[in-house]
Amino acid sequence: MTKQNVVAPEAVAIPYPPLRGASSTAASGSGGGGAAGYPIPRKLLTKLELGGATNGWVESMLASSPTHAKASAAAAVAAAALDGNTSSWTVKHPSALELFDEITRMSKGKRIVMFLDYDGTLSPIVDDPDLAFMSDAMRTAVRNVARCFPTAIVTGRRLDKVYEFVRLAELYYAGSHGMDIKGPVKGPRHAKTKTKAVLFQPASEFLPMINEVYKALLVKTRSIPGVKVENNKFCASVHFRCVDEKRWSALAEQVRSVLKEYPKLRLTQGRKVLEIRPTIKWDKGKALEFLLESLGDDRTDEDAFKA
Repeated sequence: MTKQNVVAPEAVAIPYPPLRGASSTAASGSGGGGAAGYPIPRKLLTKLELGGATNGWVESMLASSPTHAKASAAAAVAAAALDGNTSSWTVKHPSALELFDEITRMSKGKRIVMFLDYDGTLSPIVDDPDLAFMSDAMRTAVRNVARCFPTAIVTGRRLDKVYEFVRLAELYYAGSHGMDIKGPVKGPRHAKTKTKAVLFQPASEFLPMINEVYKALLVKTRSIPGVKVENNKFCASVHFRCVDEKRWSALAEQVRSVLKEYPKLRLTQGRKVLEIRPTIKWDKGKALEFLLESLGDDRTDEDAFKA
């Protein structure tokens, strides 16, 4: 295997929604509120060479925490600039409840498909990812939605883990950032024909490599209290939510020392988590498109989803 530097691709900033008087149609838990609920300009992980210094990694890790002093200061600046007006955010992210009549009208003759994230959407954000349980009330709500529409959970977690949390056999699941897709075990009531079991794993060749990296990360990071390394089957996650900030530089160096041996893997960053994935052109968006095509008339499904 060739040893060369791995460069993480540019990440896309995800805006933080205002907390006052606005709800979003996006069923995703990617963000979190800043001071006064205004957007936090985040410096995301971009073009970090494994052969370079770890300063860029640490700065990005600091910026990923909404409670960090730099992030709070940035939020205050953003709040002052907006002068208490959140209308620009709500125009870009309208509330589905406020547009319910319009959505109903536009969906006539079309098939609506529901796509949900898990962490921060169906369950709260918690310090220990193994304790991100969804409530019985939430499970009932999702079950009721699935009785009316094809419903899928698209998550960065491994498929069997999120299924263990959700325990709804009538859903579609896309784990490992969409790299592990499976259809319902039993057909939902709205299905007119027998449901086909969807199973697609575009990164199956990377399974041995991810497992190898996971084991290496366990060994490398075991000296740092609070770190949590998670094997999500087609990707590996290094959670640093419970790691003392003074140890983040050492953690970044350890992760880098492992990744420099694997040029076919790339690094991305979420909220207080570093994620190692295969360098293939596949993500949650591609998984969504695949599921739409698998459900039948993908053009009609996509139009309904956009509406």
